[in-house]
Amino acid sequence: MVLSDLGRRINSAVNDLTRSSTLDEKAFEEMIKEICNALISADVNIKLVSTLRNSIKKTVNFKELPPAANKKRLIQKAVFDELVRLVDPHAEPFKPKKGKSNVIMFVGLQGAGKTTSCTKLARWYQARGFKACLVCADTFRAGAFDQLKQNATKAKIPYYGSLTQTDPVVVAREGVEQFRKERFEIIIVDTSGRHRQEQDLFDEMVQIQAAVKPDQTIMVLDATIGQQAESQAQAFKDAADFGAIIITKTDGAAAGGGAISAVAATHTPIVFIGTGEHMLDMERFAPQSFVSKLLGMGDMQGLMEHVQSLKLDQKDTMKHIAEGVFTVRDLRDQLQNIGKMGPLSKIGGMIPGLSNMMQNMDDEDGSMKLKRMICICDSMTLKELDSDGKMFVEQPTRMTRVARGSGTSVREVEELLTQHRTMAGMAKNVKGGYHPKHDTPAFGLTCYNDALAVVQKIVIEDGPY
Repeated sequence: MVLSDLGRRINSAVNDLTRSSTLDEKAFEEMIKEICNALISADVNIKLVSTLRNSIKKTVNFKELPPAANKKRLIQKAVFDELVRLVDPHAEPFKPKKGKSNVIMFVGLQGAGKTTSCTKLARWYQARGFKACLVCADTFRAGAFDQLKQNATKAKIPYYGSLTQTDPVVVAREGVEQFRKERFEIIIVDTSGRHRQEQDLFDEMVQIQAAVKPDQTIMVLDATIGQQAESQAQAFKDAADFGAIIITKTDGAAAGGGAISAVAATHTPIVFIGTGEHMLDMERFAPQSFVSKLLGMGDMQGLMEHVQSLKLDQKDTMKHIAEGVFTVRDLRDQLQNIGKMGPLSKIGGMIPGLSNMMQNMDDEDGSMKLKRMICICDSMTLKELDSDGKMFVEQPTRMTRVARGSGTSVREVEELLTQHRTMAGMAKNVKGGYHPKHDTPAFGLTCYNDALAVVQKIVIEDGPY
């Protein structure tokens, strides 16, 4: 995945330093150097890297640190905070209102993935109760309307377009007017791809914007275009003044840091990240969650949102988490649900601990690993499944029996129980906020979000370093 190598290199640099027996200023400088090299290799603008370097050095000033200061913890937090600052434009993205027509216009370079992203976003809002639709104002590219029509039909989203009208301004205006009359809440307008040097197409984009008067304009950026992202984004910002960015193709192998530079250049929030070609392969972007996932710390908030959108049965688990309990059976249920959520490369990175276990595995290997973990749980007795897992520590022969019954090794059983302890420890800190009258996944998510600050403290400050 784009940026995954960056995350590994930064994580490795911090780990090497914090595990070192001699944590001095020289070792600290080496860590910063490795982090900066990793960012530059990922196409992040060198000025941003220089700013990050100075900020980390200023935060962790060895000469001013008191003798009792926990240097390892300070370094970990400084690196995390500065990486968050790097991708956080400190600007609030647009929030659509229910019962009102919210027009969202898409712009960007040709081939960036606008049409696919339009459908993904419409489906994302549709899954959250909004009445969403699509308008194809791309009359320039051959097959653009057919592509949008095919995507919209597959996702069961109403659409508007024309095979005869060649003026995109007319198509956009008519489509938006029709859907407004039909009281659609999310009206997404797809436009032609254009380059900053194509002035005619840029003028056309401004005319479409004037015709439909969008509540939000989103620029779609291909994560693989490198340092060009900054200049392209600035040109679009000057012409269309977009208010949000969606980064696509983050499942590729390119560096991808240019997209980060674009955020800083335009002071515009990233709202979503495209992680694949399927309709569900789009994640809401949050700076802290992004950096947490980048460094292998997981993204529990993103996971819970994904679970809610899939409408999986989470009632019992959410109730247990709210009570500070997480049994082995809860883990088994979560593993089964993970199999329904999509590729392991996407879901595994959201879960603290599991992201490290799935490291360097492709989706096929990850799926096999997941099945073996479920097999281990299925070889346990009812008493063991409903326990907190401590009985396996007190009676190690249980692990041997479970390993034989599941056709796995004792080491694999131990790995699964370690993962269970990690998640159980987090559940204890989420305790509270559950009410039996509101035992729905949505309310469980609210309880979870209320306690998210506690969970992030554990993940960021207490692990996995």
